[in-house]
Amino acid sequence: MHSLNVLAMNSGSSSLKFGLYRVDSTGVEKLFGEIVATAEHPNAITQVASVLAASGMPPPDAIGHRIVHGGPALRQHCRIDDAVLHQLQAAAAFAPLHAPAALALIRFAQAHFPGVPQVACFDTQFHVSLPAVARVLPIARELQAEGIQRYGFHGLSLESIVRQLGDALPQRLVIAHLGNGASITAVKAGMSIDTSMGMTPSGGVIMGTRSGELDPGVLVYLMREKKYDAARLEALVDQRSGLLGISGLSGDMRRLHEAAASNGDARLAIEMFCYSVRKQVAAMIAVLGGLDMLVFTGGIGENDAQVRIDICAGLAWIGVSLDEPRNRTASNPYSLISDGATRCQLLVLASQEDEQIARHAWAILA
Repeated sequence: MHSLNVLAMNSGSSSLKFGLYRVDSTGVEKLFGEIVATAEHPNAITQVASVLAASGMPPPDAIGHRIVHGGPALRQHCRIDDAVLHQLQAAAAFAPLHAPAALALIRFAQAHFPGVPQVACFDTQFHVSLPAVARVLPIARELQAEGIQRYGFHGLSLESIVRQLGDALPQRLVIAHLGNGASITAVKAGMSIDTSMGMTPSGGVIMGTRSGELDPGVLVYLMREKKYDAARLEALVDQRSGLLGISGLSGDMRRLHEAAASNGDARLAIEMFCYSVRKQVAAMIAVLGGLDMLVFTGGIGENDAQVRIDICAGLAWIGVSLDEPRNRTASNPYSLISDGATRCQLLVLASQEDEQIARHAWAILA
């Protein structure tokens, strides 16, 4: 098959990462990559095109988009057409923090690059393999039938970890994707069998501004006693909770580390984050029946040595043993940070979501 120059668009809730890749049957070559702000703004796609042109990059033959949630109807990576756009719009309620920006970006890209094929790559696809015991939520059956279930997220990141491990992929793997959004996933023989996030990317471990696991009675109480409506609840759970809510200072782990020496709330936020991750890792070990490898990825997972120490310190019972000098000097994209006494390998691996987007776009279009 011939090569394609694929523009990979990775839109988050507040920023946009993009990369231009040359892809063919032999692999992927990164030509250019950058981050711009305000992915929803129509100038974002214009800015991307200007940056590529100014850098002497070739125009894209295809554009691939990371889509956080496609709802129950869209679980497989696919070429974007009018029918797919309609289904994405219908599924926006499942991921209100991410979907509007992604949809706007697709439309801006269609307008700026007319005739260039576009591909949707879904973060939920990796978790299609979830067994019923993990996928089904304990709610009324009629609601289950409407697509209310565990979907799981960070799928493109998880795919990239499995691909990078290659022949070293173990039977029992836990991947801790730790960033502003964070999730823990149990992978058995390359397949997702459980994950911490649920129907939306708001559940599971404590995150930068998202609450993670929360007693549903708290939300009922706020509705009944404080007269919160859906919009106010959504803002609370997604934008005013997590590390920001605990610390009252910031959802950025770097800023919390800076403040921790003199700010008890900042210290508590860091401690609660590590505690939350440690509990979910232990839950996934129980699901897998043991652990052969634990991989840290994502912005915090790849770059925060102290958080990795704090998480692993509570996992000694399973045989986790960290090599502190290796951990302190770990660098992307691949670092072994366990010592010789460990029963399971500990790795730091770079998340390569954009490369996965480029690979999928080529596979679908070429």
